[in-house]
Amino acid sequence: MMIALMALYLALLFTLVWLGAIRFNAFWKASPLVVLLLLNVGLFIPMGWGAPQGKALVYRNAVSIVPDVAGEVMDVPARPNASLKQGDVLFKIDPTPYDAQVKAIEAQLKLSSTRLTQMTSLYERDAGRGFDVEQRQSEVDQLKAQLQSAQWNLDKTVVRAPADGYVTNVALRKGARVGNLSAAPVMAFIDTSATQVAVEIDQINARYVAPGDAVEIAFKYVPGRVLSGKVESVLQAVATGQTQVSGAAVAPKGIETVPFVVRVALDDAELAKALPAGATGTAAIFTDHVKVSHVIRRVLLRQISIIDYVNPF
Repeated sequence: MMIALMALYLALLFTLVWLGAIRFNAFWKASPLVVLLLLNVGLFIPMGWGAPQGKALVYRNAVSIVPDVAGEVMDVPARPNASLKQGDVLFKIDPTPYDAQVKAIEAQLKLSSTRLTQMTSLYERDAGRGFDVEQRQSEVDQLKAQLQSAQWNLDKTVVRAPADGYVTNVALRKGARVGNLSAAPVMAFIDTSATQVAVEIDQINARYVAPGDAVEIAFKYVPGRVLSGKVESVLQAVATGQTQVSGAAVAPKGIETVPFVVRVALDDAELAKALPAGATGTAAIFTDHVKVSHVIRRVLLRQISIIDYVNPF
C-alpha cells in the first residue's frame, strides 16, 4: 500500500511538472522523501495500534468422552465426522448387570414398603412400637436412594452426545470393554454449538483493543471473502505470565514477548459453523484510534483475501 501511494504521488507530481503547473525545483525534488516520511510517521506506524492486524484461528471445544459406567460395548451408532445433535446416541453398554441391580432393589423396596404399611397399621392400633415404624421407614428411604442410583447407572449405559457436534477418529467397536476412568477416554467429541475465533495481536499494538471493536477476517478456507465480526474479549493472561504453586524457589528463565489473544465472534453464525476447526486467516481490528488508517487496513486485508487464492501459507 505504501508503494501504491508513493507511485500515485509521483505520477501526480510528474504530471503537474509536465503541464507546467509547478517548477521542478529543489523543494519538489525532495518532496517524495518528505511524503514518504509523513506517510510512515502519520499513517502507517500509527495504523499498527489504530487498526492492528494478526493471525486468526478457528478452534472448537473438544470433549473427551468417558462413560460413567463400565461394561461391554453393545453398539456404536455414531459415525466419524457425521453431524450429531445434543442427545444423540454415541454408543451403548451392555445394561444386563445394571438392569438386574435395579430389579433387585425394586423387589427389596416392595417388601420393605409392605412391612412399613403393616408396622404403621399395628402402631395406629396400639399393637406395635413407634421405633419399628421408624426403622422400616428408614429402610424404605435407603432403598429408594439406592434405586435412584441404580437407575442412574442403568440410564448411563446409553452414552449420548453432550452438545451439537461430531465425533472424530472413532476406533470404538462392538465387543470392546470400556471403563469409567477419566484417564481412558474412548472418543473425542468436537462441540460445534459455538464457533470460537482467536486472533493474535502483538503486545505493542494491543493497547487500544477493546470488546465491541469491529473485526474483519480473511480466511484461507474462503479466499476472496472478508468476514465481519466483533471483539468479544481480550484474554488477560498468557502462559509466560502465569505462576504456579510450588515448593521450589523461582527458577530464572528467559522472558519472551508473546502476542496477546483476542476472542472474536463472527456476525454470520451459519458461515461460522461451516468453518472447520483449525481454519486460519488474517484479521484486522478497528479501534477508536487513528481512524484515518482504517481504510488503508481494509484495502490491505482485501488484497490478502485475493492473494489467498494462490498463496497456501
